Amino acid sequence: MAVGIFDSGLGGLTVYDAVARALPDLAFVYYGDNAHAPYGVRDADDIFNLTCAGVERLWAEGCDLVILACNTAAAVALKRMQETWVPADKRVLGVFVPMIEALTERQWGDNSPPREVAVKHVALFATPATVASRAFQRELAFRAIGVDVEAQPCGGVVDAIEDGDEILAEALVRSHVEALKRRMPKPEAAILGCTHYPLMESTFEDALGAGVTVYSQANLVAESLKDYLVRRPDFIGSGTTSRFLTTGDPARVSSKATQFLRRKIAFEAA
Repeated sequence: MAVGIFDSGLGGLTVYDAVARALPDLAFVYYGDNAHAPYGVRDADDIFNLTCAGVERLWAEGCDLVILACNTAAAVALKRMQETWVPADKRVLGVFVPMIEALTERQWGDNSPPREVAVKHVALFATPATVASRAFQRELAFRAIGVDVEAQPCGGVVDAIEDGDEILAEALVRSHVEALKRRMPKPEAAILGCTHYPLMESTFEDALGAGVTVYSQANLVAESLKDYLVRRPDFIGSGTTSRFLTTGDPARVSSKATQFLRRKIAFEAA
């Protein structure tokens, strides 16, 4: 038994890296659907079906708890999965929860009415599908009032990262930040709403300028998972060795993953 981490490609490795450091004695199975990446340009049914297939594969590996480390999957498919598809003995969690907890400074179980929070102007950088879903704004509205969210669909960034083209990825990030700042000149906080984007975090920070708090999901997810497992220790397995599965070419994906994390990561065929 292990904890599953699902992503459309390589971006979820930022989450894996953080949770593995936070929980070094826990076994993980990472599933990257590299053959179908990026998800951010797909329609809702396609994203739902691909995500369900990946989660089922992780269940087959003994992962009764699966983290959707893909914002597009979490934004578009998770609610539908939880309401219509996930059996009672399994858990599928998303990555929006820890982000909104941090931004609103309230716990997820706090069901009190929405209230004002310190941050009033928030920039959201995400894939086109995540932006179109408005899932972040919807969840935020349940918990906070008076927050202006300006969302920027960052087309092309995931593709450039997956292809290992850092120069193109950096140019695209700067272009998307400039586009957002034309609509919201002075954001107080920026949400990197895709798990690929922490790989470009320094570029986002530089383009946004001083005084903008950048929320990157990986460490927030790691802390949230630690807390969740304290409350639900039945999802902690006895395994100690992590595995990495991909629907893409294992050799190519392993090479890119090793480059991203700067340590050897060996993928096998899913």
